[in-house]
Order: sequence, then C-alpha cells, then structure tokens
Amino acid sequence: MKFGWTDIDEIAIQLADARPDVDPVDVSFPQLRAMVEQLDGFQADPQHRVNEQILEAIQAAWIEEREDAAAGGHAGNADEDASGGGGGENAEDETSGGSGGGYAPVNPFR
Repeated sequence: MKFGWTDIDEIAIQLADARPDVDPVDVSFPQLRAMVEQLDGFQADPQHRVNEQILEAIQAAWIEEREDAAAGGHAGNADEDASGGGGGENAEDETSGGSGGGYAPVNPFR
C-alpha cells in the first residue's frame, strides 16, 4: 500500500509498528521526516510538500496511536470506535471530538 504526507493516520500506525521503542515526544521534526521517508510504502507526492504543520500532525497522531496500542487497540481504526463497539463510560469522549480518527487541532476558543 502506497501512502504519502497527507495520510497522517497511516503514517502514525506505520511508525508505531516500526518503532515501538521510540517515544514520539523525543523525536525532532527533521528526525521524524527521515523516519517517515524510510517507511515501507511511503511515496512523497510532489503536489503535497511536507511542512511543520504536517509533521506536527504526524507526531500527535503517533502519540495517540502509541497510547491506544498500550490500551489494547489501534487508534487508526475509527470505524470501530464510531460504531460504539466498546461502549463503556468513555465511549462518548472517544467519538465526541468529531475528528473521525484523523488529526484535529485543539481550539482553545470554544
């Protein structure tokens, strides 16, 4: 499967699988860019150049993916989460963000 810079969730899943020993918080953006470019299946699209905003979104999604993997699942599977597959007290919190499993910046002015 080929993916590029705009496939934030796929990149996060691939990074979590390929680098389980790396804490994404400790990775600089130049290091993150190199890690992504080395992933199997990654192909940069000349129409979508990488920038700090994309790298920040990848880092945030990677952090979320690691946290979810530690809890026993993949954050990249938004269909299961949105379908109410788990229920429980936190079910509303997981689906109320409206992000659809992708990156959504926090708006401090809500």
